[in-house]
Amino acid sequence: MPAIRYRLLNVFAESTFGGNPLAVIEDGSALSDEEMQLVARQFNLSETTFLLPSNRAAARVRIFTPTYEMAFAGHPTLGSAQVVRSLFGAGDAFELEMQAGLIPVRFEGWRWVLNANAPTSRPMEATPAELAAMLKLPEDAIAGPALWVDCGNEQPMIPLASVEHVHACRPDPSLVAKFSVNRAGQGKTYVFARTPDGFESRYFWMTSPTSISEDPGTGSACANLGGWWLATQGDKPLFAHIRQGTVINRPNLLTLEVKDGRISVGGCVIELGGGELRW
Repeated sequence: MPAIRYRLLNVFAESTFGGNPLAVIEDGSALSDEEMQLVARQFNLSETTFLLPSNRAAARVRIFTPTYEMAFAGHPTLGSAQVVRSLFGAGDAFELEMQAGLIPVRFEGWRWVLNANAPTSRPMEATPAELAAMLKLPEDAIAGPALWVDCGNEQPMIPLASVEHVHACRPDPSLVAKFSVNRAGQGKTYVFARTPDGFESRYFWMTSPTSISEDPGTGSACANLGGWWLATQGDKPLFAHIRQGTVINRPNLLTLEVKDGRISVGGCVIELGGGELRW
């Protein structure tokens, strides 16, 4: 097996060791699906991406968690965009081919921005009391309609009454499995509350029937928050700073713009270094 080069980056980072970590394999064309999954498990980050040739875009990107492949995710898209520009001279605006479709990306001054797919939404069946119990919060912490939203990765959008409620969330795995499993069979939940310049948010997902993990910065959920905004606020424009990862001491800053029915998500990408895998 020839050496496989990789890069390590932090996405949505305000500082070198903030943001959400990402590994990008510069050329995955020699790897099988099984080998990609093994490499992602070796890095053990929330996602690892593999760049491949594309006849439709600047590159094709496959996204793997340590246990499965994803059709779309935000921070892998933006981190991969930085590597594609560096490797292939793609410029400051191009498209990336994902399983979820062609995703336009562009570099604007200090941040990479992606244009999300048009959202679909549906109500969550759980009542406010059931959602509050799932999050171990009082019932009046649920501040508005909770919706399933899908811009390429279906997730539940649950508005809360305050930042303090966001920070106090302690999801119960058994109730997440009962009330917050998407059409793909994945237990997850995203909570958010208004701040003066945007929203404070947290994203959780089930890693086993008895355990919950928290993501420091979730671009796909930020895009789905834009879908929630469209579903509940109509055509009202929005530009917001989304802060995530506060409670787990891994601060992330995302930008969300909703304008003319379109959703854009952005953030700063910091490259830390790279190396080779050999086996």
